[in-house]
Amino acid sequence: MSGESFITELLKKADIKINGSRPWDIQVHDNALYLRVLTHGSLGLGEAYMDGWWDCEQLDEFIYRIRRHELQKYIHVDFAMAWSYIRGRLSNFQKTRAFEVGQRHYDIGNDLYEVMLDKRMTYSCGYWKDAQTLDDAQEAKLDLICRKISLDAGQNILDVGSGWGSFLKFAAERYGVEGLGVTVSKEQAAYANEMRHGLPIETRLQDYLTLEGKFDHVVSVGMFEHVGYKNYRTYMQKIHTLLKDDGYFLLHTIGGNKSASSGDAWSEKHIFPNGMLPSIKQIGAAVEGLFVMEDWHNFGADYDKTLLAWFKNFDAGWDSLKGSYDERFYRMWKFYLLAFAGSFRSRHFQLWQVVLSKNGTRNGYTSIR
Repeated sequence: MSGESFITELLKKADIKINGSRPWDIQVHDNALYLRVLTHGSLGLGEAYMDGWWDCEQLDEFIYRIRRHELQKYIHVDFAMAWSYIRGRLSNFQKTRAFEVGQRHYDIGNDLYEVMLDKRMTYSCGYWKDAQTLDDAQEAKLDLICRKISLDAGQNILDVGSGWGSFLKFAAERYGVEGLGVTVSKEQAAYANEMRHGLPIETRLQDYLTLEGKFDHVVSVGMFEHVGYKNYRTYMQKIHTLLKDDGYFLLHTIGGNKSASSGDAWSEKHIFPNGMLPSIKQIGAAVEGLFVMEDWHNFGADYDKTLLAWFKNFDAGWDSLKGSYDERFYRMWKFYLLAFAGSFRSRHFQLWQVVLSKNGTRNGYTSIR
């Protein structure tokens, strides 16, 4: 069977037709695509899209169908994924190259993120339970975190992986707290400190492992995906030393349904270097003997809406960006946002907020939604 025939039959399992007329059907412009996908899996598919070898009107739905029907398991010779796996087992770049993701992803240009994100520059999943807009969904998420850790005026909080400072600024404005944030992105740190407007918060360009002190509460929003499976236990031990005995640690992270020792090959190469998603099993092993699990909240379906909102903003604002970014970047970023949306829609990816305490909440913890 030829590569084209194999892929044609494979896509039928997900009701996708090559050169079909429906929005999720794929339009192939170069027949070399088939061999590229068969030998390099997701890396081949994503890079072929970046190179203009194929298109799809509704890219997110195309990826949703591939993920939902688990078509990737039929690709038996995936050299890119094999190399990613070997690299993940032999190296610990999440520790030795901790600042790489900051330089290659978060530092590429605040102009891009200002166009794409909400007004507070919140680069993580929004909470859409009662929200109609991206701004509202992000504020709802920030407030949800504050309420889950019982934030109170005068407390001192730590944000590990604090981004452009949206959580610290929100918590200081609405709850009257002081705070410290750390990030591996110099652009994020500079922006956050410039925008704090006299609030008692600070953002440092610093590896979390070098932190000292004690904090009433610790939060980490969208950073654990960069820690790496070899460092999950070390991460939790460090958080344990930084958290006061009666405080809460809230972990907000994307998660995977299966334990992994490497990330997706395309995403690792082009979007999040050295990134990988933790599983429930891996998080459980990392916190065992250190924390009591008070609450575990999954609202991964909300990331589909968040990513679509980000793409809508990015696409609408492209004219203001294309002087700084080329067309291949546009296709790469479009593939990133819409492929991730489809992956969350398929429930292949999850979004977890986990509330942890050192000794357990006396009389029990009340879950907040």
